[in-house]
Amino acid sequence: MRVLSSAVAVVSLGLGLATSAVASEESQLVDSINTYRGQTQKCAGQASIELPPLASDPRLVLPANSNVGDLQQAMARAAYPMVNVQAITLRGPATAQAAMKAVQESFCQVVLDPQFVDIGVSRTGPEWRIVLARPLLSGRLGDWQAEGQNVLQMINSARQQPRQCGTQAFAATSPLAWNATLATAAEGHARSMANHNFFDHKDRDGRTPGDRAELAGYSGQQVGENIAAGADNARKVVDGWLTSPGHCANLMNPQLRELGAAYAVDPKSDAGIYWTAMFGAP
Repeated sequence: MRVLSSAVAVVSLGLGLATSAVASEESQLVDSINTYRGQTQKCAGQASIELPPLASDPRLVLPANSNVGDLQQAMARAAYPMVNVQAITLRGPATAQAAMKAVQESFCQVVLDPQFVDIGVSRTGPEWRIVLARPLLSGRLGDWQAEGQNVLQMINSARQQPRQCGTQAFAATSPLAWNATLATAAEGHARSMANHNFFDHKDRDGRTPGDRAELAGYSGQQVGENIAAGADNARKVVDGWLTSPGHCANLMNPQLRELGAAYAVDPKSDAGIYWTAMFGAP
C-alpha cells in the first residue's frame, strides 16, 4: 500500500504611498508565514508537518506600537471569541523579509503551532505585532459522520474544476465515494489526536496512515491522509486544505477514489478540535 502523506499635495501623496507599502509588507509577512507553515520545517530540534495556512482576520490586527497588555481583554474588545491567543512583537525589521527571518529564528514554535487558525499583522515603522489565535468552537457541528459527509461533498465540488496546487496543475476529476472503513480509521485518528493532544500523521503507537487503514480492514492499493486542527467547521477545513499545496494535491489526485472523514473534540486539548480525512485507491 502506497501512502501519500502568500508641498502639502506632495506630502499627502507621500503618506498615501507609505500606507500602501506598509499594507503590502504586512500582507507579505502573512504570506511568508503561511508558506513557511506549508512546508516541513526544523524547529526546536523537531520536524514539523505541513500545515494549512492561517486566515487573515482584521480583529487580530492590533496596533504595533500600543501596549496590548492583557491579550484576552484586547480580543474581547475586538469581539473575537478566542480560546487561545498569542502575540509576537518584533522591533527592528525594516521589511517583511527581515521580519520573517526574525520569526523563523525566534518564534518558529509559535507560528508552527497547529492550534492557531487565524492571524493579524500590524506594523508601525520598524515595530511589528503578529497575533495568532483560534476561535471558540461554534457548537453547531453535527456528529462526526455527518460532518465527514460534508467534507466529502465540499471536496467533490472542488474536484469538479481544474485546480493549481502549488506548482502542480490538476484537471477536473471524478468524485470520491464514501468509504465506511476509511471513515472509521479517520475517526479513530481524529479521536486519538484530540484525546492525547498531538497533531501528526504518525500516531502515539508509531502507526502511519497506511498502518491505520490496514488495521481498520481497508485493502486498497494507495492511501492518503489530510489532517487539520482548530478549525470549527468543515468549510474552514476544506478551504485551508485547498490553499495548501500538499493537502490540495491529495484532494485533487485522480488516482484516489474513496474517502472517509471525521472530527473529534476534546476541550482539554490545545486545539480543541481535530479533523482527519483518509483517501483511498481501491
